[in-house]
Amino acid sequence: MYNPDTKRYDNMIYNRCGNSGLKLPAVSLGLWHNFGDTGNYENMVQMCQTAFDNGITHFDLANNYGPAPGSAEINFGKIIKENFSAYRDELIISTKAGYDMWPGPYGNWGSRKYLISSLDQSLQRMRLDYVDIFYHHRMDPETPLEETMGALSQIVHSGKALYVGLSNYDGPTLEKATKILDELKVPFIINQNRYSIFDRTIEKNGLKQKAKELKKGIICFSPLAQGMLTDRYLEGIPEDSRIRTDGRFLKESTVDENISRVRALNEIAKGRGQTLAEMALAWVLKDDYVTSVLVGASRPAQILDNIKAIENTTFTEDELRQIDSI
Repeated sequence: MYNPDTKRYDNMIYNRCGNSGLKLPAVSLGLWHNFGDTGNYENMVQMCQTAFDNGITHFDLANNYGPAPGSAEINFGKIIKENFSAYRDELIISTKAGYDMWPGPYGNWGSRKYLISSLDQSLQRMRLDYVDIFYHHRMDPETPLEETMGALSQIVHSGKALYVGLSNYDGPTLEKATKILDELKVPFIINQNRYSIFDRTIEKNGLKQKAKELKKGIICFSPLAQGMLTDRYLEGIPEDSRIRTDGRFLKESTVDENISRVRALNEIAKGRGQTLAEMALAWVLKDDYVTSVLVGASRPAQILDNIKAIENTTFTEDELRQIDSI
């Protein structure tokens, strides 16, 4: 029987998500990697327990997380049933739909048919009655935005999600979607986008500033650039690294191209008394634009290391200039 740490809320920072009533932990756990069929189930359990024991209440999934697609939700549903059923009301569980999930014309993008069907499947896989946040996972260039937002409205009003979010949107489309969702009285509170020292896309496409203006939260994935912004590759590529075991998202050539930048950033982190990973996470959290960072992990110790980032999220102007120049 799992008994969570009674002091689990003592040290985590919780940030309000836009102007909503919901607060998220500054560090959230993403189940994009290491929770599919290729992962070790007992290790998954230990990671979730370690996260919750240290105040991480938010667990983020998507319909296609795996491999195979859907397997992360299945494994997480088992973890909840066996460990967290008594603590469901302390958890924020999110999932998404928008990428290719099943064959045929109705298993992808942003139609009402796809989004509602996908969430029904996700709830079944996770053995849940509702999720706390349901996201549309990416912009759909063909489906009318009114239809996609209308599906999110139906989902909330049916009780299958408490809040909705948008993922991988840009600033102009976010603004249009917000207007529609406001008219439909849908509690749209958060944007999920890639953001790191190496990837400043949300600064360039208007999403970061527009979310601030519209009083919406931002949660960032890949803040460690798929592990490049850690000490993992400073001395070469380990045989047990993600590149060797799952080369879908980070390539050896990408590490080789960026290793000099990674080492230079590591020197700045040392000067701050942080690991490179801690500094990279702190950099994302350095201002009040970002509500939470999503971290992935392959073992519990990595989660504990990442949480340390919240101890120092203040940067000098000189440090920020150095990081930008690198």
